[in-house]
Amino acid sequence: MVNLWTPDSAPLRGAGRQVGAGSGRWAWHRNGDDGARRTMAQRGEGPDFIEALARGLKVITVFHADQPRLSLSEVAAAAGLARPTARRFLLTLEELGYVRADAGGYELTPRVLELGMAYVGALSLWDIARPHMQDLVAATGESSSMAQLDGSDIVYMARVAVPKIIALRVQIGTRFPAAVTSQGKVLLAALDPDALTTTLAQPSRSGVQPRIRHARPALDAMLREVRARGWALADDELAPGIRSVAVPIRDGQGEVRAAMNVTVNSAETSVKTLVEQHLPQLIRAASAISADWARWQSRPQVEVGGGGALDAVTAAQR
Repeated sequence: MVNLWTPDSAPLRGAGRQVGAGSGRWAWHRNGDDGARRTMAQRGEGPDFIEALARGLKVITVFHADQPRLSLSEVAAAAGLARPTARRFLLTLEELGYVRADAGGYELTPRVLELGMAYVGALSLWDIARPHMQDLVAATGESSSMAQLDGSDIVYMARVAVPKIIALRVQIGTRFPAAVTSQGKVLLAALDPDALTTTLAQPSRSGVQPRIRHARPALDAMLREVRARGWALADDELAPGIRSVAVPIRDGQGEVRAAMNVTVNSAETSVKTLVEQHLPQLIRAASAISADWARWQSRPQVEVGGGGALDAVTAAQR
């Protein structure tokens, strides 16, 4: 399998005495007459596990919307720590600006958002799409790609492939004429009439001579059908043996920003199988990517001022 991304490791979750074999994270214990309470595992999975860091992060995570302010005793109980230990962690977090103390107890400060913003701010659509594409390829056993429109071509921006022989080599940055690809049809169908005319007037820079060329009236009819049903099919149009189906990827405003497909060898997979079996899975994956991307776009915008202090948090949408 050729995968242009390194697969992510899924977090282990569970309940009961042990949470995942060898996970070394959190477990449920019964502690004398105090009843069941959640406590921290004493050490992690490997020799480099830093228990103090894990405990400090746990102290942050015990705060939640229903209980934004906690006493020292409540923090200690929720984190499974002795009161003196919990107090040291809280004082450290307070000095760093992540926790504030008042007469009612402790609460998190907005600066905690900084811990996630470095990750969130570095995400792109392709990072968000990657795990969904990997799951789709695992489920279908077929390759999946994502592309955007550039002039009258599509350009491949992401791909998870399986080792099958196809007529054309595809990699990140590969260009194909949009009108003869399933992804291209999805992207062209999203354009208004003037933009479509302008786009199709641009010469292809792909260097690929498609097997079939669609006259404008026939292409317009195809694109009307794509708009009506929400997906596009390309069957041996780009090159012999290449059959694919594609659906749109939308942003938080519902605009089509990319297209994602499943590609099969037409000698192995019929149109019926592609549409009836693979298309529903593709639609689910694309819907999940669009939803995740919309959430990413609407993330809180954090402005960090002098000395790394958090100056402002706004809910402005990107």
